[in-house]
Amino acid sequence: MDKRTIAVIFGGCSPEYPVSLESSHSVVVNMDREKYDIVLIGITKGGEWFRYYGGPEGIENDTWRDGECVPAVISPDREVHGIVEFAPGGVKTTRIDAAFPVMHGKNGEDGTIQGLIEMAGIPIVGCGALCSALCMDKDRAHKLAALAGVEVPRSIVLDSLPGESELAAMVDGIGYPVFVKPVRAGSSFGITKVKDKAALMDAVRFAFRYDREVIIEETIPGNEVGCAVMGNGALTIGRADEIEIFGDIFDFEEKYTLKTAKIHMPARVGEQAEERIKAAAAKIYHALGCRVMARVDMFYTPDGRVVFNEVNTIPGFTPHSRFPNMMKGIGLDFPALLDRLIGFTFEA
Repeated sequence: MDKRTIAVIFGGCSPEYPVSLESSHSVVVNMDREKYDIVLIGITKGGEWFRYYGGPEGIENDTWRDGECVPAVISPDREVHGIVEFAPGGVKTTRIDAAFPVMHGKNGEDGTIQGLIEMAGIPIVGCGALCSALCMDKDRAHKLAALAGVEVPRSIVLDSLPGESELAAMVDGIGYPVFVKPVRAGSSFGITKVKDKAALMDAVRFAFRYDREVIIEETIPGNEVGCAVMGNGALTIGRADEIEIFGDIFDFEEKYTLKTAKIHMPARVGEQAEERIKAAAAKIYHALGCRVMARVDMFYTPDGRVVFNEVNTIPGFTPHSRFPNMMKGIGLDFPALLDRLIGFTFEA
């Protein structure tokens, strides 16, 4: 069987650039080279695109730009169906079978790069542009999930900064404590837990630094649980996991260092509760139009309610990331997981 050529895209203009490098390194070293030829496309923090010809260690330690790099872009021309390199000796094109953007947060997980790939007619290892944009948008994702019958937190959305008294009155209807979040941001950037109105205005201003809209949500009791989901029509769902935190927020540092937080895999819930969590994850996945893969995050309350939190359309692929560990719980190691994801990419 002929090998498929997969472009792994890493880096990007995002605060989550270093996480992309770690995830991409894991993907590259675990992809079966007997089945796949890999084309590496690196995007700098400033937005420059290059084809990278070096080894995966350059991605891991962020020295890839010092290696052999040629300016390159994904061509929107469907006849090219791949990338264009602007080498000193002239322009070169390379056809690819699929693109695997391993990029987190804005300019990676929000539908922007997915739109470019779709315009080029290239299959995406992951969700498409519309789904990615919806899942990145906490407010609109919640509204669609609610229409599908999934419980969501009570919330209000701001598109401008109100006066202090007006803001306090709006939040009084939800009740403290609340979480103030940018509507579109990843890895808990811009998020504050607010326990009284004295800290509310500063938290809203902080969130507006990351997005043009801010969502204020009620605090849901209990721990966050998650499901790794993959597939298109019929779904494969990994074991549910559970995050136990000892502060107010599972923030960027905690997510990638686990200094105090603990991830329990499988989640410390009974079998019936886990099945309900999985069923809610599948309902959310379909309601938001996900394809190939996503990690669905929810809350499981002390009284047994499952409440939607958010969807990550490009979950972490680092060695300690939740998505591969949940899939390992059903017997899929990293290379087998990547093989399955690429297989789903080519389904009609």
